[in-house]
Amino acid sequence: MDRARLHELLMQVRDGTVDIERALETLKTLPFEDLGFARIDHHRALRKGFPEVIFGQGKTARQISEIAQRIVANGQHALITRLDEQKAHEVRAAIPALRYYVDARIGALGEPPAPSADQGAILIVAAGTADLPVAEEAAISAELMANRVDRLYDVGVAGLHRLLGSVEKLRAAAVVIVVAGMEGALPSVIGGLVDRPVIAVPTSIGYGASFNGLAALLAMLNSCAAGVTVVNIDNGFGAAAAATLMNRRPL
Repeated sequence: MDRARLHELLMQVRDGTVDIERALETLKTLPFEDLGFARIDHHRALRKGFPEVIFGQGKTARQISEIAQRIVANGQHALITRLDEQKAHEVRAAIPALRYYVDARIGALGEPPAPSADQGAILIVAAGTADLPVAEEAAISAELMANRVDRLYDVGVAGLHRLLGSVEKLRAAAVVIVVAGMEGALPSVIGGLVDRPVIAVPTSIGYGASFNGLAALLAMLNSCAAGVTVVNIDNGFGAAAAATLMNRRPL
């Protein structure tokens, strides 16, 4: 249930085209639907602007399938993150309409709303090719949250001229998500070049002293560039969710 569907339902009740009992039947799963192993928050799209997202890691294919089917049955699109390829095949056996984005490890059902014409674009920047799984998680998540998305990949600080050749692209974005592992320096560089929100995503890519992304995380948290905010290690989805909220028109 999102704002547009609720508004339409209330208008139909007012006009007499839908009776109260039918409206109550439609609203009975608010604020959540209890499946026993999960309580689906159908109210989230109304509160947040996009539906509840299914975190695939740790769930069985059957659990993912049942949750996704209930979300779609309630008129919303389903986004499944951290969905590995084997589990995606199992989910698709139950739900043939599943779309699977292998690089992002994301599954999707239904169609999200189209981006608003007056919204800016979210630019996803990745330091290296090894960071692409996290960058693509951010990119696909942002697209499925009804944003226009652009990409700028393999522009890390080891070859800074690659980034400097795309400064205008950086400055044209409404929000910039910067994905980097190793020493995690790229968000600070970009934060000093643009007057847009910069969301830094540390990845677990790097040699031993990177400590599976902890070194990049601490570097980003200690950035001297104003306006850089940081999400958790490998959390491309979290960056996309924050960027989506930043990219909306003020009410």
